[in-house]
Amino acid sequence: MDMTPKEYQEYVKQKSQKSPIVKDTLLAFLIGGAICVLGQAIQDGWSAAGLAKEEAGTATSISLVFLSILLTALNLYNKLARFGGAGTLVPITGFANAVSSPAIDFRAEGIVTGMAAKMFLVAGPVIVFGTAASVVYGVVLWVLELI
Repeated sequence: MDMTPKEYQEYVKQKSQKSPIVKDTLLAFLIGGAICVLGQAIQDGWSAAGLAKEEAGTATSISLVFLSILLTALNLYNKLARFGGAGTLVPITGFANAVSSPAIDFRAEGIVTGMAAKMFLVAGPVIVFGTAASVVYGVVLWVLELI
């Protein structure tokens, strides 16, 4: 079957399913917003328990990481991600899921060669490029202050 690139593109376009972008965007917004509302409720709870604002923020981060890892271990975070899509990538919960999921998946291979080696499989590049970007940003700011 000989096809030109243009014919192939038309064939692919014809066979491809339409993406429900409006529905996906709305679900991502709602799920991401719900995670943020939960985070705010947790922070308000820690503040009501008597923690200072900074301490309540730290306790909230720890609580959200714990909940994310717990839901990942119970295979519920994955179900939520299938439903809410990109909304589950809210930074702290999404990052905790990205680190804990490979660690849980590869725990049978041992602590060092399985869990520890695979833990940063997904999150590692994010850490590396995030750190590199912050260094570049810092150098740019430093140079601009010198000018």
